[in-house]
Amino acid sequence: MIAGGFGVGKTTLIGSVSEVRPLRMEEPITQASAGVDDLRGTPHKTTTTVAMDFGRIHMAGGRLALYLFGLPGQSRFQPLWEDLAEGALGCLVLADTRDLDASHDALGLLDGAGIPYAVAINTFPDAPDYPEAELRQALALDPATPLTCCDARDRTSALHALITLTEYLSEYRSAALLESRR
Repeated sequence: MIAGGFGVGKTTLIGSVSEVRPLRMEEPITQASAGVDDLRGTPHKTTTTVAMDFGRIHMAGGRLALYLFGLPGQSRFQPLWEDLAEGALGCLVLADTRDLDASHDALGLLDGAGIPYAVAINTFPDAPDYPEAELRQALALDPATPLTCCDARDRTSALHALITLTEYLSEYRSAALLESRR
């Protein structure tokens, strides 16, 4: 899964890495969402994901297929998040330093569901830069949770974030397997 706050770049990331034409379920932002959807950091945003985005990419020389389900960023879609999280092996959470609080709903859902995740700070040109320790504290991240930066528009950068997640999931699953054998 790809999760994060409203306008953080989830649709963009899936579009930049997917090997198939991404399925996007977007609708125009309407006046009815004024006051609900915070457009401060994204004044030119005209659409919003209302169900999910979907893409697919093969990694590890084609041996690993990642099915990318992008969650809508607004917390009012939390019942849908829970449905899409069913069976998920892990999640990449995109965060924006202009509004780190927008990531807390997604992080809380993942923590509550026991789904391992990595966090990628999407580097917007006008976003403030913070030291890693401050980001970890602001996001209340466990020291073992991977934290990286990416530019969701750039395929190589977005792939790096997904590789960070898959490497962590491999280590996480291996540790869980070893623990279960004790």
